[in-house]
Amino acid sequence: MFKNIIVTGGAGFIGSNFVHYVVNNHPEVHVTVLDKLTYAGNKENLAGLPQDRVELVVGDICDKELVDKLVQNADAVVHYAAESHNDNSLRNPDPFIQTNIVGTSVLIEACTKYDVRFHHVSTDEVYGDLPLREDLPGHGEGRGEKFTPESPYKPSSPYSSSKASSDLLVRAWVRSFGLKATISNCSNNYGPYQHIEKFIPRQITNILSGIRPKLYGTGKNVRDWIHTNDHSSAVWKILNEGKIGETYLIGADGEKNNKEVLELILKLMGQPADAYDQVKDRPGHDLRYAIDASKLRNELGWEPQYTNFEEGLKATIDWYTNHREWWQDQKAAVEAKYAKNGQ
Repeated sequence: MFKNIIVTGGAGFIGSNFVHYVVNNHPEVHVTVLDKLTYAGNKENLAGLPQDRVELVVGDICDKELVDKLVQNADAVVHYAAESHNDNSLRNPDPFIQTNIVGTSVLIEACTKYDVRFHHVSTDEVYGDLPLREDLPGHGEGRGEKFTPESPYKPSSPYSSSKASSDLLVRAWVRSFGLKATISNCSNNYGPYQHIEKFIPRQITNILSGIRPKLYGTGKNVRDWIHTNDHSSAVWKILNEGKIGETYLIGADGEKNNKEVLELILKLMGQPADAYDQVKDRPGHDLRYAIDASKLRNELGWEPQYTNFEEGLKATIDWYTNHREWWQDQKAAVEAKYAKNGQ
């Protein structure tokens, strides 16, 4: 059991939910959040947490001196910090290279130096995409249908390429320098505290703001959705019980295409199912992601709790409806940015 952990990116969407999970379920653990507080990080995501158990350090994971100072007093580092928005990476790849590759290298050097346990949080996007189910023989039955830890890397954007690079750095440090690390690649998260530039909260806040929601292309692209609380419990499980050097895929069998998700949001919010606009598709938009999480389930005994997507989505809609002050000031700027690109 780890008593003092560092959570990088712990003021962001997935990282802050992990911090809440640890505080709520493991009272003996002290968490140091290291976050640069870019536009995607928000102090409010940590509001209400006990100050004697959660410390926020505002800083950059690329700052070697700061990272060295923090890591030498830690038992473990859980690394969420990343630039993570595909559209942004297509417009300007530089921050993705710097944070996701250089920042990870700084962290693993420090963890190797002080023999500190390291867990690297990655994405299923490193594997590229899969054919749509309708394009598979037998309508989706058969081999090669889901990503596994053995799937080859085929990243398609600067974002996914930078995450693939960071995964490979972690693997190399495990093998060549004895870094005590595990990796997890997770499917698309949804839940509270997600920045409103992302698909689900963008549609919810559009409807709440009286703006027609937007759908890329035909909306056939499939994502494998998981509630962020299930992601948090899986990461904690891997951190404490995972085998050093292993990669675990995190998913909850939540495949839905974007059109289905948008129409379900509209239904749950009392709107007509066709009350949205189609906009030009994203360049290189991956067709389908699907996770095979059987290794995590079979070897570590993890199970997701949020298995009803509609219920989880309704709870997420309620959160954004009840926390307008959290997102309202950013809404106009986010939509202006999308409008500039015809999206």
